[in-house]
Amino acid sequence: MDANARPAQLDSPIVGRIIKIGSRLNTRLYKLTGGRLGGTWRVGAALKKPTPVCLLTSTGRKSGEARTVPLLYLTDGDDIVVVASQGGLPKNPAWYYNVRADPSVQIQIGSDSKAYIARIADDVERAELWPRLVELYADFDTYAAWTDRVIPVVICSPA
Repeated sequence: MDANARPAQLDSPIVGRIIKIGSRLNTRLYKLTGGRLGGTWRVGAALKKPTPVCLLTSTGRKSGEARTVPLLYLTDGDDIVVVASQGGLPKNPAWYYNVRADPSVQIQIGSDSKAYIARIADDVERAELWPRLVELYADFDTYAAWTDRVIPVVICSPA
């Protein structure tokens, strides 16, 4: 087996279900506690180096309803940078398509929530940000090796 191949177990439908349940639970805990619970990721590469989590709320492109997901983030000046990695799965996450359809988002960090405008990083910006993102969470490189898609980097600037 190729050392860079995505583990076959990740393609199981149950994995997607577990991710959704975990995401919903994390979002609820984060909102209830102002980020005291759910505000850091401590899985995989983040086990020894906890990584900050924000809540990104976008408008569902099909439903028109608010959709909130917990995401690892990097600050870049006033911007918040997030990654549409979805653990290296073959498809981009739903939130990515939502922000492409309507770039107006809310981002909550701790108990502070602000309006942002999201945009997909161009190739030059992505090349500049990717090493910093991998430094933040090394598993992003692993996820990139597991998929044929270029994992999008999304830059959110204050509205």
